[in-house]
Amino acid sequence: MANILDIRRRIRSVVNTRQITKAMKTVSAAKLRRAQESALAARPYSQMLTNVLKSLISRTDIYDPVTGKALHPLLAERPEKNILLIAVTGDKGLAGAFNTNILKMASKFIESKPDQNIDIECIGRKGRDFMRRRYPLAPKSPSADGANDGTNHGARGASPVHSDTEDASARADRVQIVGEHIGVLGKVDYNFAATLSESVIASYTRHEIDSVYVLFNEFKSVIAQRLIAERLLPIKQIGAIDVAMAEEASEEERKKRLEAAKSAGVGVRAADTSAVDEAAATFGASQVDYIYEQPPQQLFQGILPKYIGIQIFRALLESVAAEHAARMTAMDAATSNASDMIDSLTLIMNRARQAKITKEIIEIVSGAAAQ
Repeated sequence: MANILDIRRRIRSVVNTRQITKAMKTVSAAKLRRAQESALAARPYSQMLTNVLKSLISRTDIYDPVTGKALHPLLAERPEKNILLIAVTGDKGLAGAFNTNILKMASKFIESKPDQNIDIECIGRKGRDFMRRRYPLAPKSPSADGANDGTNHGARGASPVHSDTEDASARADRVQIVGEHIGVLGKVDYNFAATLSESVIASYTRHEIDSVYVLFNEFKSVIAQRLIAERLLPIKQIGAIDVAMAEEASEEERKKRLEAAKSAGVGVRAADTSAVDEAAATFGASQVDYIYEQPPQQLFQGILPKYIGIQIFRALLESVAAEHAARMTAMDAATSNASDMIDSLTLIMNRARQAKITKEIIEIVSGAAAQ
């Protein structure tokens, strides 16, 4: 049987670990609340931008009435030969299967497109490390190395998806990494999303890529989450999410999230924004003939690229909230497991102590009987 002193030392170690996991759970719960508030604060702008675009669509032609071709390049559909995949993961671990599930889905997405060239834009250290072990970096011309080295280690900006001086025909492999962004999820900045969307739109407009997908963890509430691969370009319908691939959480995982949220005092239901959504929707559905300073066609051409930027920004905000929720759940499970281990070790220690006392009593009795 183990030494009582060793068992006590191990119990002390597990108690210290439990204090750490409990503190991390509390911190993740606080960060989750802030992430939810940030996502909710960005919603009115996104809704109004969407409804302004819907209003403009009803007042101008977005397709050529003769040929039926899209008048805006972001609406133009063409065969998928070159695909850009924006994979949003976390920079840190200790979040359960959060990063693993995203990377598994990314692998499934790549396997589902065996005949297409796929460029990967990695957001988050975990995704960058995973992709680098499997796929090469895209080749860069010497003149582009200084301006675009393909990495943003801790930087706030976004590197261009494709360099103007890069030979489009020169590829490292069918699947290659074209961009890496590390440290941008600590505090999500719209400027980063806008810069990234501008580079994506420029590549799409130059026909360097034929479609753009963003893979992230969609977050509505603690228990309402799912992994999705959303197609950003080409735009099929304003305001509609074009989901190419989705994966729902298991019932067991939902129960764990619910228990962790209740113990941390975090709300489990999505915020009710129906009143705000209905008020914003009246702008696009209204039959009022608005007077615009520029022609509706010109406004539509200028506003539509911002729609892509806000979609990327939304994906980043929801991914950050989902990561904090996953870390809170993982730390709650770790705290619970530590408590179970302490109870088990305490029971073993008590049995060892009782056995030692019994042995000493037997020795005393045996000695007295021998006299």
